[in-house]
Amino acid sequence: MLRILGCNIAKLRAGSSFAVSNVCTDQKRCGNNIRSFASVESKSMEPKPRRAMLYVPGSDERKLRKLVNLTADCAVMDCEDGVAANKKMDARKTVRSMLDGLTCPNVGDLAVRVNSVSSGLADDDLTEILKADRLPDTILLPKVESKEEIQWFINKVDALLKSRGQQLTSPMRIIIFAETAIGLLRLQEILEESKKAASRNIVFEGVVFGSDDFCASIGATRTPDARELLYARQKIVATAKAYGMQAIDLVYIDFKDLSGLEEQSIEGAKMGFTGKQVIHPNQVPVVQRAFSPSQAQIDWAVELIDAFEEHQSTGKGAFDFKGSMIDMPTVRQARNILQIRDTTS
Repeated sequence: MLRILGCNIAKLRAGSSFAVSNVCTDQKRCGNNIRSFASVESKSMEPKPRRAMLYVPGSDERKLRKLVNLTADCAVMDCEDGVAANKKMDARKTVRSMLDGLTCPNVGDLAVRVNSVSSGLADDDLTEILKADRLPDTILLPKVESKEEIQWFINKVDALLKSRGQQLTSPMRIIIFAETAIGLLRLQEILEESKKAASRNIVFEGVVFGSDDFCASIGATRTPDARELLYARQKIVATAKAYGMQAIDLVYIDFKDLSGLEEQSIEGAKMGFTGKQVIHPNQVPVVQRAFSPSQAQIDWAVELIDAFEEHQSTGKGAFDFKGSMIDMPTVRQARNILQIRDTTS
C-alpha cells in the first residue's frame, strides 16, 4: 500500500487504486511539469489517456460499428490475435474502411493493432491501413523482440507516411508489446532504440504486457491471482517508466467477473500501471474508474500544492502538512495526480 512520508494515500478512499506514480517523476529528464512522456521532436505533445484499452476484431464489421456508441479512452481495431489466419486480408481492408467511415466521438484514442514484424504480415497491414484518409491515432505493434524490429517498423511507417504527400499535423503515436521471454529481457534496449530512432512522424508512448503469449513463452500456467506473472509485470512497469512511457497491464479474461476485474485493476494501478487491456465493453467503466484518482486524492493534491507554493514563496523547503513532513518527492506525487485528473477529465 502506497505511503507518502507517513500519509497513507489509500486511506483517502476505501478501495482507492490510482497509482500516483503513474507519471515519470524524474524532474531533470521530464521537466517541472512532470510529463508522463516527452517525444524527441514534439515535447509539448501529451500522451493520450489509455486507462482502458478495448480490443475489437478487425474482421467483424458489426462489432466495429458499435464503437460509435462506446465511451472509452482507447479502442483498438485488431488485425492480430482477434482475427483468424484466413481473415487477415479481410480485416485490414475492413479496418481501413471503418477508419474512414466511423465517427467515434467518445473514444479518445482510435487505434489499430497490426500483426508482428516477425509474422511477415505487418508490411501488408501497414500498407493498407496507412492508405486510409483518416489515419488511426495510434498503431500498436505486438510481439516486439528486438531493436531491429523497431528499426524496420520506423522505416516502413516513415516511408508510407511520406508517400501520402502531406505533412502530418501531429506525429503518429506508437505502442509496443512485450509478450515473450526474450522480448522482456530485451525491453530496455528496445525502448532505448524506440526513443533514439523516433522521427518527426513517429512518437512512442507505451508498452503493453501480453500475458497469455508470455505464459506460453515461458511454459507457465495462468492462475487466478496471476502470481506467475508478478516479475514480468514489475519489470514492464519499471522499464516503461524509466523511459517515460505508459505501461498497460494484462487482460482479465473472465469478462463476466467484474469484481475480479476490479480487484486485479486495483492491484495493477498500485503497481504503477497506467491502464489495462479489456475485451468487453462492460469491462471499460470498471477499469477506467480503477485507474483514476478519487476526489479525495484530488482534494489532497490541490491542498498540498497550494501549501507547497505558499511555503516556497517564503523560502522554506520541507514543511508540515496535516501531520506529515513534505518535500519535493511528495509534491511530485501530488502533481502526478492533478495531471491525470486533467488528462482524463
